[in-house]
Amino acid sequence: MTAVLLNTAGGVTGGDRFQTKVHADEDCRLIMTTQAAERAYRAQPGETGSVRTELSANHGARLDWLPQETILFQGASLRRSLRLSVAEGATGLIVEPVIFGRKAMGEVVTDLSFHDRIDIEQGGKLLYSDRTRIDGHAARTLSGRATGQGAGAMATLVYVGPDADLRLGRARDVLPAQVGVSMPRDGLICARLLAEDGFTLRQKLIPLISVFRDTPDLPRTWMI
Repeated sequence: MTAVLLNTAGGVTGGDRFQTKVHADEDCRLIMTTQAAERAYRAQPGETGSVRTELSANHGARLDWLPQETILFQGASLRRSLRLSVAEGATGLIVEPVIFGRKAMGEVVTDLSFHDRIDIEQGGKLLYSDRTRIDGHAARTLSGRATGQGAGAMATLVYVGPDADLRLGRARDVLPAQVGVSMPRDGLICARLLAEDGFTLRQKLIPLISVFRDTPDLPRTWMI
């Protein structure tokens, strides 16, 4: 089953609150995606948009979280959190692509507040925890050799499942430049991708996603 999330507000700005809860029951196969790229617009002073996502999967279930990109515009203020809880024998795939302004439109993000967190747990035990925080001049922050080397887009991919070790080699086979993938613990693989813009990011990201999918096909909305 594939479910498509719609943002009827057309974007996220200061003061907005969005919360999504998704549960995959035993032996369920569920793909969650979005109708289009999410957008975080300029916020008023002192206001911050909030997006919270809670995912869970029972034994034997598979849950793929495959939203399209989140585009951060000049002056955006956004706090995001994503938590995935998987039972023993469950499989989860998380992909979170982010674009810092649209390069084709000449957008340079010099005023941004973006705080992002991803947590994955199994049986009440924390398996993975990731934090991203950019405040102020995003383009300058991402220009550093250790922080992005001028990247205008990035993505995080995390896979947790009993067959993770079988997929690691295939993931490394499709790795382009500016992509790192590792298996910090049994049953869990994480990857970080950097690219100059959203188009280039997709070119790198789609082959990597296919390694961790049961089918090479992506959700239909990704192709529209």
